[in-house]
Amino acid sequence: MRISHQGLSRVLLGGRSLLVTSIPARSFSVSARVWKRNMSDTLAAAAAPAAAASAPPPQAKQDAPATAGGPRQQGKRPFKQNGGGQNKHNKKKMRKRERDMKSGSHEEILALDIKALLESQKSGEGEDASAAAAEETLPEQGSHIDVEVVELSSTGDGLAQLPGSKQVYVVPFSVPGDTVKVKAYRHMQEGYTIADFISIVKPSPLRDDSRINCKYFATCSGCQFQMLDYDEQLRLKRRIVEKAYRNFSELPPELIPTIQDTIGSPLKYGYRTKLTPHFDGPSGWSRGKNPFTARPPIGYMPKGSRKTIDIEDCPIGTDAVRVGMKKERERMETEFNKYTRGSTILLRESTKRVPKDAALAAPEETPIPADAVAVESDRHTDYKTCVTDNKGMSTEYIDDFVFHNPAGSFFQNNNSILPPFTDYIRQHILPKSNADPSSTPIKYLVDAYSGSGLFTITLSSQFQQSVGIDIAEQSIEYARKNAEANGLPPSQAKFIAADANELFSSLGGYPPDETVVMLDPPRKGCDANFINQLLRFGPKRVVYVSCNVHTQARDVGHLVRGETGEAATAAAEGGKGGKKVRYDIESLIGFDFFPQTGHVEGVAVLNRVDGEEGETDEMKDVGGEAAQEPVTQA
Repeated sequence: MRISHQGLSRVLLGGRSLLVTSIPARSFSVSARVWKRNMSDTLAAAAAPAAAASAPPPQAKQDAPATAGGPRQQGKRPFKQNGGGQNKHNKKKMRKRERDMKSGSHEEILALDIKALLESQKSGEGEDASAAAAEETLPEQGSHIDVEVVELSSTGDGLAQLPGSKQVYVVPFSVPGDTVKVKAYRHMQEGYTIADFISIVKPSPLRDDSRINCKYFATCSGCQFQMLDYDEQLRLKRRIVEKAYRNFSELPPELIPTIQDTIGSPLKYGYRTKLTPHFDGPSGWSRGKNPFTARPPIGYMPKGSRKTIDIEDCPIGTDAVRVGMKKERERMETEFNKYTRGSTILLRESTKRVPKDAALAAPEETPIPADAVAVESDRHTDYKTCVTDNKGMSTEYIDDFVFHNPAGSFFQNNNSILPPFTDYIRQHILPKSNADPSSTPIKYLVDAYSGSGLFTITLSSQFQQSVGIDIAEQSIEYARKNAEANGLPPSQAKFIAADANELFSSLGGYPPDETVVMLDPPRKGCDANFINQLLRFGPKRVVYVSCNVHTQARDVGHLVRGETGEAATAAAEGGKGGKKVRYDIESLIGFDFFPQTGHVEGVAVLNRVDGEEGETDEMKDVGGEAAQEPVTQA
């Protein structure tokens, strides 16, 4: 189930609904036995003390009723025990979870962060301390306790402990230094507890709740960081990139350059050009047959629940999107009886640009709506409106580039950061050696996963020819239209709908020594087949953009090693000169496309390693102990 923030989803983690920042929407229901098997490699050593703790009682104590004026309590729902029989549907979800454990999933990221925390606390402790921890008695499930947050996971959740305890409590809406009242919802066998946030007992020096701009924060699961200073958010996101490369690249530290400071968004609120609120279907046995009898709650899922709550406004949406949200809610006040099931509402910003120079202004074909939001600049006025039809068209400007796309299709959702973002890519797409007359210059751009042409078009001025490749015919169709709208002929920017297994064979003879490949894959990253194709082609330079820095780190690790891990000897055969092709990392940096959340966009720049005979000492270590060191806590 998708929520308001692009790329944020919610899953069931051991029966507990949690926010996911790195995978598509999904739900999981897994027995402790299957979970333990999947997590054993990452948590077994660190979680042994807590795993040996006494088993919790079979029946949890129910929450006391909320009292008037008392703290708001989250996650009011019946307690469910681990175990029990699995039906066919749940077994299917188990298999899906097993696959996700190997692909930078929420569970895997959380497991590695917990392992690193426990490993860091074991240093300097003797066997007596470990034995004492193994005999620790855990609080009764469902009870309320005060815990201290000691670390922040890359999932955006706080990792907390009781004083003197090794048990880790996963607590949403918290930051290091907070003392938080939580409900111990479920003790996992791997040595941690899923907890519900109740209230702040003692705030961290990092926390300032006056910064919170949304009254649903700590209820709605869309944002995690509204209580933090923005510079602190950027520091945390740099740390997320660091941990991603240490945990997922399988590279020794000497092959990973220092992560650069995260580039912030010009807008901290009011930046999202797309929101997708939704409403649940009618309840009862006749669900899907009878229409609503009143307007249902329209909004997003709260933390710890699968029932949508009514949210009338979202301050991270642009002004035009928020106007659209208000209008759609008004429409539903009279049209609710047309629906017999739940639905998602599309809210996508679209821009009409009118030059201030009358000589440049085109005749008005359609009047500008009265509720359009006007944004003034020196040269033009942008009129922002909201499109709610998935098949309708939206228009977006990035500097002077224009892009037309179906409103329901993918396009980056923070327009304010796209000008500095595309400028950064433009400045780093070519190596500094390109200006050296003694070297072979790069003349060609291959934009894999090109979509509707964002990078092919905005980078076209740097190359003799650019080609965008995508397996989606519709994306290529709109990419060609966008190139035409930006005055780019096919000789400068062309687009190819290519089969996934033959992407680079469609290029028509681009010399690898004169080519840079641009990558911007989905959240799951590149598959082994694509990595093998890329290594066989062997371009001189690769620039990899990703909305999931964990799968990006995994893929970059493959490129640095020159193999996918599944076909080490054949992956790069037939590359440059028939020799094994591999890459070095030139730079790593994050961009904050989604302020107030735990999400960060990653950019990796890589150069092909030429003239290397055999393996370097660093490469001999890859996959050995040097690559397996856990991430220590900052």
